[in-house]
Amino acid sequence: MTATSNREGATGIFGPTRARIAERTLRTDNWWLSPLTTGLILLFFIAYATVRIFMNRWYWAPEYHYLTPIYSPCVSASCEPGSSHFGTFLPEMPVFIPISLITFVVLAGFRGTCYYYRKAGWRSLYLAPAACAVPEPHKKYTGESKLPLTGLNLHRYFFYGAVLFGLINIYDAVRSFHGVDGQAFGFGLGTVIIWINVVCLWLYTLSCHACRHVVGGRLKHFSKHPLRYRYWTFVSKLNTRHGQFAMISLFTVIATDAYIMALSAGWFGDLRFVN
Repeated sequence: MTATSNREGATGIFGPTRARIAERTLRTDNWWLSPLTTGLILLFFIAYATVRIFMNRWYWAPEYHYLTPIYSPCVSASCEPGSSHFGTFLPEMPVFIPISLITFVVLAGFRGTCYYYRKAGWRSLYLAPAACAVPEPHKKYTGESKLPLTGLNLHRYFFYGAVLFGLINIYDAVRSFHGVDGQAFGFGLGTVIIWINVVCLWLYTLSCHACRHVVGGRLKHFSKHPLRYRYWTFVSKLNTRHGQFAMISLFTVIATDAYIMALSAGWFGDLRFVN
């Protein structure tokens, strides 16, 4: 029995009703590898997205009509000509305010409050706990019952915003079928990358727990709502891979943005397949 376990008022694994095990964990596998990998991926994406939204440049490739999803929709008077597909109802932004502020708030809010990312964040960034049978370093657990964590319950509302932005992404993807040198139709590697990203984003959005609740929640009898039951069944199948879609879509967003940024900056040209 350790001295810590005898301490009056001890909590967590050293509480008076817990087993007296001196070892930090009895696991012999590489349990730390998964939370470490996930944590590094999340931190990289956060750093990349933060840098990109404050760049306020290299988001529109006019020759090919490619607009990066990080800046879509671009609705500020500061946007480059041609990149504002839905008008510019916001004034010019100061240099220290991202012109993609609305996009960032909605999509960061959707991902930040997502059940999967909350689990990944708690395990990988806060170590609460890092893995099964591995004690966390925190003395007490309050869950998400206090501010600002109670704001995570806004996830279902951010979901509606994500659906709207998903439709905007489809519109941008359709516009990417644009030819160069005056041609009305064409597509290149950027078009393919954009559409792959759109598919992955929609798989992530439709597999969301909030989506599953929207299509099938609050029903007492599925037999009386056959269409909603069919949609609920489809979303439930996607929901089993929600975590995979969440991580894959992170990489597709980065790949799409990086490719369009390179084209916009003039580092190289788009690989064209038609026109």
